[in-house]
Amino acid sequence: MGIVAGLDSSSDFTRIVVCDADTGAVLRQGYAPHPVEAPDGVRPSDVDPQAWLLSLGEAAGGGLLEGVQAIGVSAQQNAVIPLDAQGNTVRPAMVGGDKRAQVAAADLVDALGGREAWAQAVGCVPQAAQPVTKLRWLAKTEPEHAQRTAVLLQAHDWLVWQLLGRPVRRTTDRGGASGTGYWSAATGGYRPDLVELALGHQAMLPEVIGPSDAAGTTPEGLLISAGTGETMAAAFGLGIGLGDAVVSLGASGSVMAVHPEALADQSGMITSLADATGMHLPVVTTLNAVRTLRGTAELLGLPDLESLSELAMKSTPGAHGLVLLPYLEGERTPNLPHTAGTLAGLRRESMKAEHLARAAFEGMLCGLADALDVLRGRGVDVRRIFLLGPAAELPAVQAAAPSLFGVQVVVPQPADYAAIGAARQAAWALGASQGTLDPRTPPAWQGAAAQVLEPGEELAVGQAVRQQFTAVREQTHPGAFRA
Repeated sequence: MGIVAGLDSSSDFTRIVVCDADTGAVLRQGYAPHPVEAPDGVRPSDVDPQAWLLSLGEAAGGGLLEGVQAIGVSAQQNAVIPLDAQGNTVRPAMVGGDKRAQVAAADLVDALGGREAWAQAVGCVPQAAQPVTKLRWLAKTEPEHAQRTAVLLQAHDWLVWQLLGRPVRRTTDRGGASGTGYWSAATGGYRPDLVELALGHQAMLPEVIGPSDAAGTTPEGLLISAGTGETMAAAFGLGIGLGDAVVSLGASGSVMAVHPEALADQSGMITSLADATGMHLPVVTTLNAVRTLRGTAELLGLPDLESLSELAMKSTPGAHGLVLLPYLEGERTPNLPHTAGTLAGLRRESMKAEHLARAAFEGMLCGLADALDVLRGRGVDVRRIFLLGPAAELPAVQAAAPSLFGVQVVVPQPADYAAIGAARQAAWALGASQGTLDPRTPPAWQGAAAQVLEPGEELAVGQAVRQQFTAVREQTHPGAFRA
């Protein structure tokens, strides 16, 4: 079929991969940081979206896109770009986990009648980062900007629209729309009333097109696919399907799995997203993942996580009875926003650095296993876990994860899976437009190169460690998962 490109416009950079449309083999790639000032190393909450176009142009330099027939766009989620009636930006894009909007999130929850009302309406409870919450903040703090806002786009919508020459028609996809807080994955439709609740008036929203549909063609004849959010693009690039879950180890953690239907969860622990293929991606997040390891390393005076891992490997499963509930920043899963971490099981023989190191790894992974059980408890099938993030390479993580999760664990080689997923979407749209691919079936690309870890004989030991963790959690926070 030829060659296609996928571009991932993240919060910090643009990365472009050019791939063989049939196999997915990466032929060449480009990279450029966004020209955005970050004072004191803190990412700004407001960004001029032109910065994304500038880095895109730089990343595509040197003839990178020569011969490319179709492009897919993946971009950071939760960014919202308010446009006026002429298509000009009313103010800079509001991006990232915007703490300014925390009060607005609580306002919105109350305004609709509580967490359950939101879960039923759109499959998630408003968080500070979500577009719907940022609109509420805008209406409350910048009412003149809110009044001028006539059109709402997310980052990938805006980039697709720019690549197509700013046509009258504006589009998005199910994946991106599902993160806004005003589109329901269950019904497949917008909730304009929620836009009005947040912004104070209606606004034009992009048309949601299908996973293999094209958003349009550039004047040069380059096909542009629907585009999607980074989470959905990464899942598509990894090639996950039914029975698969992805556990991401960042400072905080997340667990997502492929499921055939949307899940409404009145507790708010599950965020019901759509994926880039027509399926669903229920997501459960924890506030404490790698930050647990970093805090423990600092406490023990260790220079890095590799040293913490090496120390933990000198201990044994169960850490001589030490259990760390890793709720250092409070916790979202379970919903304990004002709690602190707990170290239990202190005995003279367990008070050694290596046991504390081991307890940190086990506590982090047990917290993520709890999140996984939230999905399993709602009927989500999990037979294989993809473990992502630099910490997934640590020997202490790889030694404990399969037995604690109770299934095969796959650690893919580091790659820009969001850009690869965007390229795969481009290949699908190209094939569907040419009649060479079924619009309902994505191209079968080569899977990610990966290490495969089995629970094996350690399964019983791992489940005993989980039981030890669960007993301490229930004793310390009784009924936390039933509240």
